[in-house]
Amino acid sequence: MTQPLPKWVMQRYSRLWSSFGSNEFQHKDAFSALKYDEMTSVVLSNLKRAGWLEVKLAHNDGRKRIYCLKNPEVAVKEISENGK
Repeated sequence: MTQPLPKWVMQRYSRLWSSFGSNEFQHKDAFSALKYDEMTSVVLSNLKRAGWLEVKLAHNDGRKRIYCLKNPEVAVKEISENGK
């Protein structure tokens, strides 16, 4: 279930979406795309909790995570359906 995002998280989601779209990426990639923002881990956590980000473990290293953003059109549609 997708939930609305606070403005500060949405701004960072927008930067991540511009960089990766629906392609997979890792934390280090997000950190770089967000211009070394110290809040990167918090942003990813908020996105996951709100349903805007899917997370899975890397095949070659179970400690690393692979992230994939939800398409914004799909997320907004899900938010509007939740309000009904």
